[in-house]
Amino acid sequence: METQSDSSHDLSLLENIELDPDVTQADLATQLGVAVGTINWHLKRLVEKGYVKVKRAERRKLKYIITPEGLSHRARLLVDYVEQQFNMYRRVRQKVKDAAIQLRSEGVERVHLLGEGDVADICRLTCLEQGLAIVDDPSLPTFEVRGLSVALFKPGESNG
Repeated sequence: METQSDSSHDLSLLENIELDPDVTQADLATQLGVAVGTINWHLKRLVEKGYVKVKRAERRKLKYIITPEGLSHRARLLVDYVEQQFNMYRRVRQKVKDAAIQLRSEGVERVHLLGEGDVADICRLTCLEQGLAIVDDPSLPTFEVRGLSVALFKPGESNG
């Protein structure tokens, strides 16, 4: 069974190979931030599945060619990736929106946001849309972003 990580690696590999068929496994490993052995394993899988062909360009140099099946597979992976990202966006947005509506019903007008990145940006925009000002005051109700999750902590509550 293919994992989400496998799909992500496959998509990245296929995109990189499409951009540069002469790319080396070492270059791919550097670009994707993984070990060369990981790249080798994924490439072997892609070759076995018929998504990539390997041709010898020089004595020690290989050229990777994406097959039509590989292009189709890349397109499916890309659609899946986009759907996953939109689902994550919608989940985070709805969670923050529900919490913001509850806070506004309690008379709260300002909140603190702890965290950075895309999920924090979704929180920031959703709060502003719901009429909550984001201020740098940790004594206020705080939306805390940890990776892809968001938690709301109110003053006086334990956040352990």
